[in-house]
Amino acid sequence: MSRISVRGFAVASATAVTTVGAVVGVASGTPQPVDNDFEATAADATLLADIPAGQQAQVQVASLTQQADAQAAAADAAAKKSAEESARLQAAKDAKAKKEAAEDKAEREAEAKAKEEEERASRSAVRDASSFATQSSYSVAEVQAMARQMIPGDQFQCFSNIVDHESTWNYRAQNPSSGAYGLVQALPGSKMSSAGADWRTNPATQIKWGLNYMNERYGSPCGAWSFWQANHWY
Repeated sequence: MSRISVRGFAVASATAVTTVGAVVGVASGTPQPVDNDFEATAADATLLADIPAGQQAQVQVASLTQQADAQAAAADAAAKKSAEESARLQAAKDAKAKKEAAEDKAEREAEAKAKEEEERASRSAVRDASSFATQSSYSVAEVQAMARQMIPGDQFQCFSNIVDHESTWNYRAQNPSSGAYGLVQALPGSKMSSAGADWRTNPATQIKWGLNYMNERYGSPCGAWSFWQANHWY
């Protein structure tokens, strides 16, 4: 019920009560004073009565529309605040994830660098081919002992696996078809001259060349062994 309709109901009620009082007073013979408020109320009632019902309905609809608009504005403000809070939380979450990813990356890079330095130090600590006395011939055990002193400890088994398959540790092994030669079956064998002129007869020279080849092409003897397992050549 609108403000106008409520007021109209109140005015009408007041008018009815006042009228009854007046009638009672007349019946009892008691003079009743004329109330100015009664006159104003009666005038208001007459004025409201003059407002068409359709216009009163329009006033009610306008009031409801204003209420709906106010509620919608409040809902929009709440939604906007919620969206801003969600965006803030997501931004904080993204920043945290980015920071953690950067820290993880830095940690991995540090570990990789430390490992690389360790491998480099390990390689520099092994014996060089020139440090072995030259012999007229070498047994398999002697050749393997030389390799153990020249190959980093964590790479020796991979190197050994390849040599086992390629030449069974025979430093004079030669492939009759391809001409591949030596412990690591270099093709052609003359490639090993870059490690020493005695590549045909000195297993230390062959080991040196084979290790350099595996490091340069596959990163390490274990990298070469992984490739060999997949392809049966390297």
